[in-house]
Amino acid sequence: MVAFRSLWLLLPRPIRQLPADLAAVVVLVVATNIAAVVPGIRDTPLRIPFGLAFVLFVPGYAFIAALFPEAGGSPPSADGEDSVLEGENENSDSDSWSPSIMSRSGIDGIERVALSFGLSIAIVPLLGLVLNFTPWGIRLVPILITVSGFTLIATAVAVERRRALPVEDRFQVPYQEWYAAGRTELLEPDTRADAALNVLLAISVVLAVGSVGYAVMVPPDGEQFSAIYYLTENDDGELVADDYPTEFVQGESQELIVGVDNHEHETTEYTVVVLEQDVETITNETAANNGAGNTTVNETVVQEQRELDRFSTTIAHNESWHYEYDLEPTMIGENQRIVWLLFPGGDVPAEPSMADTEYSAHLWVNVTEP
Repeated sequence: MVAFRSLWLLLPRPIRQLPADLAAVVVLVVATNIAAVVPGIRDTPLRIPFGLAFVLFVPGYAFIAALFPEAGGSPPSADGEDSVLEGENENSDSDSWSPSIMSRSGIDGIERVALSFGLSIAIVPLLGLVLNFTPWGIRLVPILITVSGFTLIATAVAVERRRALPVEDRFQVPYQEWYAAGRTELLEPDTRADAALNVLLAISVVLAVGSVGYAVMVPPDGEQFSAIYYLTENDDGELVADDYPTEFVQGESQELIVGVDNHEHETTEYTVVVLEQDVETITNETAANNGAGNTTVNETVVQEQRELDRFSTTIAHNESWHYEYDLEPTMIGENQRIVWLLFPGGDVPAEPSMADTEYSAHLWVNVTEP
């Protein structure tokens, strides 16, 4: 206990004097950022509860705290001071009234909670809309920075506005009153029936929390898959699935963006192998099974294959990775096929082909002599 108090006293005075609810907001913002980006932690289910609170409640609560630093309801007053004596002050000027008999302009706890959810649902999409028009776009890190910055700025404003008020007028979360009331209700029931109801209530709460916690910590796996694709960058700097380079001169390169998506429900190491293939399409006619005639079948045969490149990366679950790749074909001819093969887990055969993996993308190009 003494060691904890010594560590507490080492903190700067402004931090030690933070209101408990606003200090909890700062701690939750820091914990959410750690759970979302720190390797080894970001893959755990901890990011789910932290993320939900971070998006659905915390920004709105900080904003409400900045708007309404006052406590809600009427302030307590001494006996006889909050009433006007009959006949004595009936003709007195309204300016002579004591501030203690005036209602505060704040809001109570229930209103704060309700408005916090509502405002968070409104604020976060607006921040996302602003991010959509920036070069960073709507991605994990920009969203974390933007929502965290907004929340911390609103928290700082809330702290300063509360400190400007008299102590008795500041909003405070009544933790001690809640604890005393809960202790009295649970440990000192009036009747045996109340005691039994308290036990049932405690068991119900434990079961509910346990069920929700299990559902969050052990989510269903769902479908597991990966994906590989290629994109190009337009004049506005946006990545689009269009306007691919198809005409090449041997010895010259053109840039593509190779993308990989991880939906394997775990952090996965990937290896991408780039192949260049000279292919020929052979048309075969086979007899139909029902005797109605012949069926034409087009078969693609690889005449020659070269490995152009390979590269590896590690991607967290539900994350994407984009790689700027300079494509430089070496075979001359029309309808040369460039193939990107994706191997989850990093195990690549000695001579990889499209038959060795279910994840691939290909591009047809024409290559001419310089």
